Amino acid sequence: MSMSHLYGTDGDDGVEMESFEVSDWDLQNEFNPHRQRHRQTKEEATYGVWAERDSDEERPSFGGKRSRDYSAPVSFVSAGLRKAAAEELSDEDSDDDEKPVKQEEIPKEFVPKKLKTGGNFKPSQKGFVGGSKSFVDFGSWERHTKGIGQKLLQKMGYVPGRGLGKNAQGIINPIEAKQRKGKGAVGAYGSERTPQSLQDFPVVDSEEEAEEEFQKELSQWRKDPNGGKKKPKYSYKTVEELKAKGRINKQLAAPQKELSQVKVIDMTGREQKVYYSYSQISHKHNIPDDSPQQPLGKDSKPQGFALPELEHNLQLLIDITEQEIIQSDRQLQYERDMVVNLSHEIQKMAEVLSHEEKAISNLSKVLDMVEECERRMQPGCENPLTLDECAKIFETLQDKYYEEYRMSDRVDLAVAIVYPLMKEYFKNWDPLKDCTYGTEIIAKWKSLLENDQLLSHSGQDLSTDAFHRLMWEIWMPYVRNIVARWQPRNCGSMVDFLDSWVNVVPVWILDNILDQLIFPKLQKEVESWNPLTDTVPIHSWIHPWLPLMQARLEPLYSPIRNKLANALQKWHPSDSSAKLILQPWKDVFTPGSWEAFMVKNIVPKLGMCLNELIINPHQQHMDAFYWVIDWEGMISVSSLVGLLEKHFFPKWLQVLCSWLSNSPNYEEITKWYLGWKSMFSDQVLAHPSIKDKFNEALDIMNRAVSSSVGGYMQPGARENIAYLTHTERRKDFQYEAMQERREAENMAQRGIGAAAGSVPMNFKDLIQTKAEEHNIVFMPIIGKRHEGKHLYTFGRIVIYIDRGVVFVQGEKTWVPTSLQSLTDMAK
Repeated sequence: MSMSHLYGTDGDDGVEMESFEVSDWDLQNEFNPHRQRHRQTKEEATYGVWAERDSDEERPSFGGKRSRDYSAPVSFVSAGLRKAAAEELSDEDSDDDEKPVKQEEIPKEFVPKKLKTGGNFKPSQKGFVGGSKSFVDFGSWERHTKGIGQKLLQKMGYVPGRGLGKNAQGIINPIEAKQRKGKGAVGAYGSERTPQSLQDFPVVDSEEEAEEEFQKELSQWRKDPNGGKKKPKYSYKTVEELKAKGRINKQLAAPQKELSQVKVIDMTGREQKVYYSYSQISHKHNIPDDSPQQPLGKDSKPQGFALPELEHNLQLLIDITEQEIIQSDRQLQYERDMVVNLSHEIQKMAEVLSHEEKAISNLSKVLDMVEECERRMQPGCENPLTLDECAKIFETLQDKYYEEYRMSDRVDLAVAIVYPLMKEYFKNWDPLKDCTYGTEIIAKWKSLLENDQLLSHSGQDLSTDAFHRLMWEIWMPYVRNIVARWQPRNCGSMVDFLDSWVNVVPVWILDNILDQLIFPKLQKEVESWNPLTDTVPIHSWIHPWLPLMQARLEPLYSPIRNKLANALQKWHPSDSSAKLILQPWKDVFTPGSWEAFMVKNIVPKLGMCLNELIINPHQQHMDAFYWVIDWEGMISVSSLVGLLEKHFFPKWLQVLCSWLSNSPNYEEITKWYLGWKSMFSDQVLAHPSIKDKFNEALDIMNRAVSSSVGGYMQPGARENIAYLTHTERRKDFQYEAMQERREAENMAQRGIGAAAGSVPMNFKDLIQTKAEEHNIVFMPIIGKRHEGKHLYTFGRIVIYIDRGVVFVQGEKTWVPTSLQSLTDMAK
């Protein structure tokens, strides 16, 4: 890269020398913020000052990058350096080129032609406006520069004194500048065209013409910003002027033919308009005298007479009339629609009127009937109104005038008419003597007066239901009086009375009678009851209330059990009256409370009685045993089996062993064994514990028969005992088979649905079902777990359940087992 303006050169060797002087180029570019800077190349960024530079890289100039002429001498700037001789010769040549050229020397083909842009440029004008000017001063300022502008024009073929362009059709003189007066925008001080531009282009620009035409058309429909309509301006012409103008228009050419018969819909205005050609829409804003006159054509025929003002006025009248017709048509359509709507309204009003007339007629009839009832209720009337006749009148109102009857205020009507008659009807009524008196008539009034939409049965609805108010205010006082005099131990009449009225009386009134009137009387009587002194059993006057009161009697059961428990403290099983008193309460008390009562008060007495029993094969007294067995249906089988295991079988087996050790008669022992076994019921004998005890007795007898070697042995004793054992085991097997068959039949009778409903949901429920089938206690052990699993007692065995497997507690570890094995171990 040559930097000759910065580095000096040695004349002989041409070695570049660095110059530290400040040149004009440095000053100009230092304070020029918009100067074109040198862009660093990739090689320069990589190698820095050691990068190879092209020879054509120079400082930026007007001509951009250009190749360096190495044949020319080194040029210096005006900082005291002399130009080369060759450069001075080039400057002189350029000065000679700037001399003016005569117009006669310009070839004819290079004469500028007329501009195609529409301007009226005159090629003959070679100078500025105000006189011709020679080309001597054209570009004379370039003598102070390198003359790059003149050189570029010459390269493009420009010849001084000729026009610009390929064919020299452009302007000759340079564009003249005009100084603006102030600092306003373009056009703020008027037109800025110079005299030269007016002379070269006298026609107004097409953009200005289009803007003026647009503003002109815009002003025809745009709303006045000042508000209100502009006052029209009228021009007046005489008839002679119109005729003269019409004659002149005869010379004009007729309008061209319609382009096409095309339907055009104009929606630019306030109203939609329809045109049938493009010419109609083109003349919609025309004003008379504004349309340009067209010359006559060869094929066109002249008009006979032309009156554009009249045509314009007629067109206005036609447009106004068209708008009036459209408006009238819309008004007519609106009136027709209004007529249709009014006809429908008249029809509806007629229906409403007929309905109202019918309602008025029905209401007048209802009013007559009500007034007739009031007249007959007056004292001293010859034909007084009875309750049955009043019910018939209300039935008539309900059947014939149902809507009016439902809409009327039946509460006030019943209060005024029915209540006095109802009081008179029940004046001498005694509910305990005639419990069914008035049930039929009250049931009839219930269907007449009760509100079907009454969903709640509380006393708060008295104001909305006439029948409920009637029963509460008329019927209820009689019930209160009779209950106040009623004795709870004479419950039959009161129970019959309420049973006969239970379907007539509202539910909430019946609940009020039972809770507020009957229950307090029964509670007070139970508190005063003494089971040791009262001769009347308590169940005889409590149990009749169970169908009506059911769970309401629960609070009475606890004091009754307490009194019975106190009475049984000194009771002995030989007294059978206790069973007669307690037996009616077995199905009344809950199973849990009944079992707890028996275990606490009866089972200890029976155990004491069995302890006093003396088993003597030679002289047996069975009274104590009978006293215990008599309670079999009262106490649970498990409780009875527990009594027998604890208080009876140990003594019984001991007597058997002592008898067998003294050379017995095995026939008597067999009879004794079978006799005691016949004293127990099949349900008790089927229990596994009782079976085990009797099987143990058989084993003792078999061991006694087989072990008496060398002693005296009764002939046939061993065979008899073996036969007895075989027979007893077979009976047990047959009994078990019969029980299984019976259970299967019961399951078949229940049906598939009931069986499916009883299918256990999980493994725990299955174990529970097995325990119930074999009468084994299955219950959780509270507060004890093994590896996070609940522990249960299955009989006397401790188990836990994990993932559908039962684990039984062994000697050291927990052993998994099956349900059948678990059941056998529990038995």
